[in-house]
Amino acid sequence: MRAAATTEPGRLQIIGAVLALLVVAFGAVTAFEIADRAAAADDVVSRSQPLSADAADIYRSLADADTAAASGFLAGAQEPRDVHDRYDKDIKEASRLLVKAAANTDASTSSGHEITTLNEELPRYAGLIERARANNRQGLPLGGAYLRYANQKMTDVLLPAAERLYTAETGRLDRDNDSARAWPFLSLGLGVVALAALFWAQRRNYRRTNRVFNHGLLVATAASAVVLLWLAVGHTVARSELLDADVHGQQSLDVLNHARIDSLKARANENLTLVARGAVLTPDGKNDKYETDYNTGMKALGEELGKARKLADDSRGSGPVANAINGVSEWQGRHRTARTTDDNGDYEGALKQIIGPRDSTGESFNRVDEALKQALAHEQGEFTRAAKDGRGALGGLPIGAAALAALGALAAIVGVNRRLSEYR
Repeated sequence: MRAAATTEPGRLQIIGAVLALLVVAFGAVTAFEIADRAAAADDVVSRSQPLSADAADIYRSLADADTAAASGFLAGAQEPRDVHDRYDKDIKEASRLLVKAAANTDASTSSGHEITTLNEELPRYAGLIERARANNRQGLPLGGAYLRYANQKMTDVLLPAAERLYTAETGRLDRDNDSARAWPFLSLGLGVVALAALFWAQRRNYRRTNRVFNHGLLVATAASAVVLLWLAVGHTVARSELLDADVHGQQSLDVLNHARIDSLKARANENLTLVARGAVLTPDGKNDKYETDYNTGMKALGEELGKARKLADDSRGSGPVANAINGVSEWQGRHRTARTTDDNGDYEGALKQIIGPRDSTGESFNRVDEALKQALAHEQGEFTRAAKDGRGALGGLPIGAAALAALGALAAIVGVNRRLSEYR
């Protein structure tokens, strides 16, 4: 190397080798880093977000099943067919999603442990509900005790496990999102170094030979510049779209999912207030437990809807949230009327105001639930669109960077060899 560096041909050979190595390293590192980020972006779209959505649906299905079971019990020995079908649909949907989640989750992870808990406890819950129904058909008061026990298992075991599963899957989504958006600093740095070296080599060539252009080095510079520009613009667009998917999609979905769960739990507690008839009190023995839990759930629901309204970025997102807020206000007013009726000793009147077909809290609850369902569908579409655009911005970049780097390295060698040929 020292001997070669003492002559101009030797120096040109060293310069050509260094330039080719820099361009190849730039292309290889770019291809590696962007492939890693593209894989993370693909996981966001096709794996972690769908699993997070499935976990939320498991949570919702369980809460809705508990609500439907309480509503059917209140209706008396002849449970309405639509309520029974809703309960069965929720249990089947939760079971199906648990099987799907188990197939895509390592059993040794925290998510795997929660799935195991849910798979073990869900049949026990369903068995308690069937016992409650059987006793209710026979007019036995024991049915209410079974229903309360089933609700306790749902509240203390199943729903907390489902919430932990949802939290774990959402955490995995956040990690994938962060990985996809991480800046490729090494690639960018190598790109700047490679371009600087190419400019220096061309300036050196010009000063020693008075030739303005070296076609090979010019092609290598152009190829490296295209890769660097593609890398910077493509990754910036991907970061922007993935950030938009998180801020205007996933954050809204998270708030709306919690709001829907709060509404379902509040509805179940409202029904159980009539089922228990004051038999279950808070730990201090002063208040009805289910009425207290209802008020707590409605307060949380109001807070979540306030957050959802702030996060909604268009009329299609804010409209359903506004409908849900109005529905909650109507629901609370009707609930107060029903509680007054029940406290005055008119149980049948209160029952009609809770589960009746018209002007009941059940009608208000359905309005809220439908509005939240529409808002969730809209935000899911917003997330999917933005996340796919972010993934698409990285598409082709790893292969393109490798191909252009190979072209640039070859062109640099050809350009230097053209200069070397003048010494033969």
